[in-house]
Amino acid sequence: MATRNPARSGGQSGRKASTEQEEPDLVDRFMEVSDRVTEALGTPWALSASILLIVVWAATGPLFKFSDTWQLVINTATTIITFWMVFVIQTSQNRQAKALQFKLDELIRSIPGARNRMIEAERQSTRELKRQEEEFQKTAERGGVQGVPPEEVSERVHSEGGDR
Repeated sequence: MATRNPARSGGQSGRKASTEQEEPDLVDRFMEVSDRVTEALGTPWALSASILLIVVWAATGPLFKFSDTWQLVINTATTIITFWMVFVIQTSQNRQAKALQFKLDELIRSIPGARNRMIEAERQSTRELKRQEEEFQKTAERGGVQGVPPEEVSERVHSEGGDR
């Protein structure tokens, strides 16, 4: 997780910036924990632990005479864990998707001839996205940016001053 650079804090005292680094807010802490939990649960060890838990639970069945309480324990535990994991994984995925979107936006801005209006594509209506998808499909079938080779697009952008 990135921390704020006190040297670039825009006039804040070093003491205040240092405090901010030492004490992240609740949202930052939650995101940090979510990332760690998501990463840990995506390992073979986590899968093995869950399989072991089920095996131990099943093995205790005869001890508890396969009672309703015995079944309720595993049902309740798995329901609660699943409920929590939805939030943890979704938080981590949202954060990663936003970071990826920023990276893509930066690439769009840096490429001569790229249409900057695509940066906000996720905010467009479904109808507009469908229209653009069809446009891109036609462009791909023609073999390039509206039938123009990339080097010519770059030359046109530089000579016209770009659409930014």
